[in-house]
Amino acid sequence: MQEKIKKLGIWMDNSMACVMEYTKGDIKTHSIKSDFDHEDREFRLNKSENVMHNKEQHDQVAYYKKLAEVIRHYNEVVLFGPTNAKAELFNILKNNTDFSKIIIELKPADKMTENQQHAFVKDHFSTSHSHH
Repeated sequence: MQEKIKKLGIWMDNSMACVMEYTKGDIKTHSIKSDFDHEDREFRLNKSENVMHNKEQHDQVAYYKKLAEVIRHYNEVVLFGPTNAKAELFNILKNNTDFSKIIIELKPADKMTENQQHAFVKDHFSTSHSHH
């Protein structure tokens, strides 16, 4: 009896991610936010850009780590969304051997409603991988 394949869709940009676990046509969703938010950015632009940049990077790394912690429990993952955040996350995972057995795909996508995100994930997993 093969262990069930655990599939995960993540719609993400630089400030938050919608994490969707896909099992047998069902989707469970939760979101993960980056600690870095844009109001924060506006406020700090007046201060030293340099300090700002470091804080931003630090927050982004923490955010990607949170996502990595979730991703490690799945076999197949699709990362999609409008910014390059998904590629940055992908590069971090690619350099970590813990993730070498996980199939991770990147797909471009715009801002989406929750329903559109769910449809995208269902569509991705029902068409691209028909494991027998």
